[in-house]
Amino acid sequence: MTQSSQQLPAVIMPLEHGRITAAILDFVSEVPDSKVTGSGNPASEARRLAHRAARRAALTAGSLALPPGPLGWLTLLPELITIWKIQGQMVSDIAAAYGRHAMLGREQMMWCLFRHTAAQAFRDLVVRMGDRLIFQRMSYGVAQRVAKQVGVKLTRRTLSKGVSRWLPVIGALGVGAYAYYDTGQVADTAIAMFEGGIAMADTPTDRAMPAAEEATPGTVDPTPHAPKAAS
Repeated sequence: MTQSSQQLPAVIMPLEHGRITAAILDFVSEVPDSKVTGSGNPASEARRLAHRAARRAALTAGSLALPPGPLGWLTLLPELITIWKIQGQMVSDIAAAYGRHAMLGREQMMWCLFRHTAAQAFRDLVVRMGDRLIFQRMSYGVAQRVAKQVGVKLTRRTLSKGVSRWLPVIGALGVGAYAYYDTGQVADTAIAMFEGGIAMADTPTDRAMPAAEEATPGTVDPTPHAPKAAS
């Protein structure tokens, strides 16, 4: 047996997406409180909060990626959950800065955290009407379906991240950089959401909203009476 074959695993097993799905559902079951007060310049305050959270996420993810080999694989799920906690608190604080914390629920938290990871999971569940986002109230079954789709995407990503555990120092830098970028994506989604309007569909259902024409993120629908699927 060569030295390289002794150092590398014969089979690399990524996290099962079922475990990630369960972790997502558990995490979004409660929206974190915020100590941030409404700001006279919420956009500027939101960017400050985003920058602080991104730096914290990068440091945390990089630190968890340092253990080498099999020990590093054991940190994958804890790393995800820890980053979600940082990002979730950031979204909560941004909501408070805009004076809209009371409007932040499970649906909005999932949208902010995972839209950039699996946009298709939210298709027909979030639609744009004018400058507002209309959220379908998710039953547990719908939330589970969305979490499962996100979990599949994240499982694939953890495979490449897990390989970096065999190059701990270089891998930690890459993992930290990605956590910084990922947190910035979450912040962008949250800021765009709170800059516009938020509303909930009147009736919860186990079915998605009827399919609508896809809208370009960040644009305003010129015909506000025609809802469009947010992407």
